[in-house]
Amino acid sequence: MFETLTGRLNQVFDGLRKRGKLSAADVDVAMREVRLALLEADVHYTVVKEFIARVRERAVGAEVSKALNPGQQVIKIVNDELIGTLGEPAPLNLSGEKPRMLMLVGLQGSGKTTAAGKLASFLRTRGERVMLVAGDPYRPAAAAQLQTLGQQVDVPVFFEAEVKPPELVKHAFEKARNGGYTVVIVDTAGRSQLDDTLMSELQSIVQKVPPTETLLVVDAMIGQEALHVAEGFRQAIPLTGLIMTKLDGDSRGGAAISIRSVTGIPIKFIGTGEKLDALEAFQPERLASRILGMGDVLGLIEKAEAVFDEKQAQRQADRLAKGQFTLEDLAEMLRSSKKMGPMSQMVDMLPGDMGKAARNVSPEDMERQLKRTEAIISSMTPGERQDPEVLNASRRRRIAAGSGTEVQDVNRLVKQFREMQRLMKTLQKTGGRGLSRLFG
Repeated sequence: MFETLTGRLNQVFDGLRKRGKLSAADVDVAMREVRLALLEADVHYTVVKEFIARVRERAVGAEVSKALNPGQQVIKIVNDELIGTLGEPAPLNLSGEKPRMLMLVGLQGSGKTTAAGKLASFLRTRGERVMLVAGDPYRPAAAAQLQTLGQQVDVPVFFEAEVKPPELVKHAFEKARNGGYTVVIVDTAGRSQLDDTLMSELQSIVQKVPPTETLLVVDAMIGQEALHVAEGFRQAIPLTGLIMTKLDGDSRGGAAISIRSVTGIPIKFIGTGEKLDALEAFQPERLASRILGMGDVLGLIEKAEAVFDEKQAQRQADRLAKGQFTLEDLAEMLRSSKKMGPMSQMVDMLPGDMGKAARNVSPEDMERQLKRTEAIISSMTPGERQDPEVLNASRRRRIAAGSGTEVQDVNRLVKQFREMQRLMKTLQKTGGRGLSRLFG
């Protein structure tokens, strides 16, 4: 996510950190580089102009000149102003009489149907009784696609063939109200903001059943065109928020940075992958941190908490503390970590130097290494996983043959595991104080 922009900004920041004092000329040079980076990332030029002006005004003032670390202070200012540009977080409005209707609108191919499934999953895990509504009678198999997604997230899908969308939505709402559902998510047909007939259809739906939220689903990869799309839809119907999809495939980030500032419509959710759990409530501080290469530790923890079994995690932590961590435990951790999502997303959330180092290795190479490690451990006997000391040369050859790897790969894994064990023993002796040396 935002790899190109993050890389350019980090080059600028590295130069600032190396300077003990910053003159106005130093700030101007840095701001020129930041301006170029943002423009190349397809951020709207007026947003760039205003952003740079705000940062420079603060960076050449007393706020920086009196700082103990001027370079770091400028980076903090950039972070603060980026958060301000992204806009305040706007939680989903679930107040009022139930059921609350959420209507998803947008261009064809923007990812509305998948977003509807993700949103249903997101709300269901938070205790809502959700019904999905297939309101797209025009695209072949649109209803079937939504029904498949509904089955995957265990949410019912309402659909009536040969019924116009405004009437269909009204019928769905009545059924949801009678059935005790708390949220109705309507997946509408894809349409251009220039298509007057289909835009009138949306207006008819709104008149029959006023939605609590009307969310525009925007493909982040279309860049500044997303701004025109948002403006066009807003002129036809009131929009309460945005869902930015395919953000994981956007190496530039211009649409995400510009859209709130230009349109005034708040971003409510971002899509960060293809899986149905890859939808995050928008948090500007976290997104700014990722853009600037500072990671998102809180997001990483939340992903881990969602997939790791609490008792199993505590058991492994206890075994780590006692120096009893085995290759079987490592295999369990690898299996659990794969549920957290693609490695590219995990790397994106790592902070500081840890993140920089990880980003120098391609996600594909990381995925291959994880699969290789899991294959090697799976080829061991239970006794070998518990006690790698028994792994003599013949056993290592057998494991390599069984896992489709080389003996060197087996040797490397055993060596890394022993280093991990030694590290854990060191941390145990220091009462955890070694962690500060490890990550500091």
